[in-house]
Amino acid sequence: MLLGLAHAAVCVPDVEAATRWYSEVLGLQVLSPPYRMAGEAIEQDMSELIPSPVVLKAAIVGFGADDHVLELIEYPEAGIEPRQSGGASVTRPGLTHVGLVCDDLDRTRTEFEARGVEFLVSGVANVAGLRTTWFTDPWGTVFILLEKQREALPYWRQYEL
Repeated sequence: MLLGLAHAAVCVPDVEAATRWYSEVLGLQVLSPPYRMAGEAIEQDMSELIPSPVVLKAAIVGFGADDHVLELIEYPEAGIEPRQSGGASVTRPGLTHVGLVCDDLDRTRTEFEARGVEFLVSGVANVAGLRTTWFTDPWGTVFILLEKQREALPYWRQYEL
């Protein structure tokens, strides 16, 4: 079942500028400086959520090197539109999704589906050393379930860039 909160993601139009602001203005530590992801793994993870080609730029900021961090994320190929009400989206500015760590992704997904949870993707992806799947709450907040491959490491260190 669920083990804890992994991250919350904020979609921004410029991840480098946002990383500076969150670090300099809010005092968060830059745990993983801005990086770019593109290719087969990220396509598998997110191609049902945003148009292909799936390209993202992201940085991890927080108060310590654990699973409780903020992910700053930019989708340079998707275009950013002003926040609109209704419908789940991972490309609008502001909070876009919340990451939840679980110990068994398949079991957790099956249990959530039995409880009427609406999943946004048809299956499970393997990306950046994690197994992932996406769902929404009844009000449109997007969540990603994460199963770590290496238990001793935080979710964001499962895949060394």
